[in-house]
Amino acid sequence: MDKFEQWIGSITGWVWGLPMILLLLGGGLFLTVRIGFFQFRYFPHIMKETFGKIFTKDDAPGSVTPFQATTAALASTIGAANIVGVPVAIALGGPGAIFWMWLVAMIGMGSKYAEVVLGVKYRTKNEAGEWTGGPMHYIEKGLGWKPVATFFAFFLMIEIIASTMVQSNSLSTTVESAFDIPPMATGVIVLILVALVTLGGIKRIGAVTEKFIPLMVGIYLVSAIIVLIVNVAEIPAAFGLIFYHAFTPISAAGGFAGAGVAAAIRWGLARGIYSNEAGMGTAPIAHAAAKTDHPAKQGLWGIFEVIVDTLVVCTMTALVVLTSGAWKDVPADEASSMVVTAMSDVMGSGIAGTLISIALFFFVLSTVVVIVFYGEKQAEYLFGLKFAMVMRFVYLAAILVGAIGGLQFIWQFLDLMLAMIILPNVIALLFLSGEVRELTKDYISKYIKKDTPINKDQTHPM
Repeated sequence: MDKFEQWIGSITGWVWGLPMILLLLGGGLFLTVRIGFFQFRYFPHIMKETFGKIFTKDDAPGSVTPFQATTAALASTIGAANIVGVPVAIALGGPGAIFWMWLVAMIGMGSKYAEVVLGVKYRTKNEAGEWTGGPMHYIEKGLGWKPVATFFAFFLMIEIIASTMVQSNSLSTTVESAFDIPPMATGVIVLILVALVTLGGIKRIGAVTEKFIPLMVGIYLVSAIIVLIVNVAEIPAAFGLIFYHAFTPISAAGGFAGAGVAAAIRWGLARGIYSNEAGMGTAPIAHAAAKTDHPAKQGLWGIFEVIVDTLVVCTMTALVVLTSGAWKDVPADEASSMVVTAMSDVMGSGIAGTLISIALFFFVLSTVVVIVFYGEKQAEYLFGLKFAMVMRFVYLAAILVGAIGGLQFIWQFLDLMLAMIILPNVIALLFLSGEVRELTKDYISKYIKKDTPINKDQTHPM
């Protein structure tokens, strides 16, 4: 078994190295060019239609508000990766890794926008009257590739089992270390909470994430801002480190072992790709349920998602770690504790540890809720609504098994299965990029340039 695990690990390590970075970064760049650098050219409009309309209600077709769909999608991306993953990237790639993280996020906006646009365009109503969509739908309907759509749905459905176990285990170990609560107890509590929320479908999930995600992001950002106020004099130097060492190697300092430019690029790109899931095909499953009268209008919320996740939350984490000096004081193999260390110097170890533990609890809980929903949608696409209910029980059982650290050999396949769903999704996005471009042009003419007057009852055909 050890040799088999090493073999799987080596394959996964290779796939998630240069090949995956080239696929996601290259695909995102191609899509950005195809849509005419839309996310940059119309950035003020995007901010006005997203940040400026968070509380606006919409009577367009859909099951949840655009903001609820966005917070549901954000729930699966904001979490441990933002608090733990960023310090790891700095520890292994140096401060310059953050520059490359920003770069991949800006390019990733094109991918996230494209998949959300297609998710809404090709969505359909299921037997329960709810809007449903995602890569499996636009791969089948947009390209006629039913076997590929089935491949995507099957592997995502299975991947969610492993992902749920990993998330549950991460949560139970955090709670045990912070509050001395047994993993089994945490598993049971999470199982009950997830069951109660997912029972209500996307409407209840949207209603819950709409409240929890802004609250938890707000608490985390306020905590980070307090640290930055105390270390305000170090902020310019932190930005200097980020930009200078994006192109220049950095030598060892304190507990930091040093890093070359190649390491900065590799870890920065990987963190940017992992943090916002642009191109992975999960976000359009949530966004497909949004109330909207034009696919591109909901696509703006996909861009909003990347901004919040990577450019705001991940950047705040990076600045906390860099301005506090924690990146030099904490060894690389303990990088996951850098944020707690930085906040402990300002708030005290008890308060900092409790705040981070609570934030991680709710972030991971919301992540599990949403990925279980994603898994159910794949089961529904493959075998119908009744089988989706069966898979819900499988995922709930996975929460309990993962909490106590069971079946860890399955976790070895997590990244490999994730790669197997990214490949068909990105290829489909590239083949359907012409449709995304046309829908973008249509949106620009009707909603930005207003070349064509819009009747209130007029909706874009989807």
